[in-house]
Amino acid sequence: MKLFDTHAHYNDERFDKDRDEVIKSLQENNVEKCINVGYTLESSIKAIEIANKYNYIFATCGIHPSEIPQTENELWKEIEKIKELAIKNKKVVAIGEIGLDYHWNSDNKDMQEKAFIKQIELANELNLPISIHSREAIDDTIAIIKKKTKIQNGGILHCCPFNKELVKNGLECGLYISFAGPTTFKNSKNANEIIMQVPLDRILIETDSPYLAPEPVRGTRNDSRNVKYIAQKIADVKNMSLEEIADITYENAMKVFNLK
Repeated sequence: MKLFDTHAHYNDERFDKDRDEVIKSLQENNVEKCINVGYTLESSIKAIEIANKYNYIFATCGIHPSEIPQTENELWKEIEKIKELAIKNKKVVAIGEIGLDYHWNSDNKDMQEKAFIKQIELANELNLPISIHSREAIDDTIAIIKKKTKIQNGGILHCCPFNKELVKNGLECGLYISFAGPTTFKNSKNANEIIMQVPLDRILIETDSPYLAPEPVRGTRNDSRNVKYIAQKIADVKNMSLEEIADITYENAMKVFNLK
């Protein structure tokens, strides 16, 4: 069985004490590949550094909506540096995570939108997929991916919110849908319905480590070894085996990130 964690943050300080130990243990636990995701310029640099140490770790670079600068001038400078990183480093396989987040800050919606669109355009220019973060911004996310810009190289709705309209529109735009720990939470609403909505050839799994540890380890620091619990949840809902879902999501991830 091979598992592919499509979204983790081993560049997070919570892994400072045992980062290498955890990463070295992944393949022993059937996690054959993992995407280490950037969310600021600094974290993107660190994601690449980690990816360069391991042949089974890859990186993304991008600016998270909660981390965008306060001025347009600063934003354009940071995105230009993200572009340089993506061009110079072969282990960069996507632009992300990018998107909209109104949970922490809804006063800068205009800047968030500009950053989102500009980074989609960057991914188009570099022939890379994108990794989208959307939190409490369903309608605006749909408006951007459907009307305000065009996604040319596919991508992922990361840690997908359980919203049928967002998933429907994401699928129509050629996106893959990635499920994380909340899929397993006992109080998650619509999780099973959304799992059934996503066709097998568009489904992915992730941990979003160190966040959102799934049941039965909820509340602990998350890592990629727990991605099996999300795969098992999907298998249960779709009445398939864990091995089948592992294989399908692995091949889907290989496709979206253009890996061989």
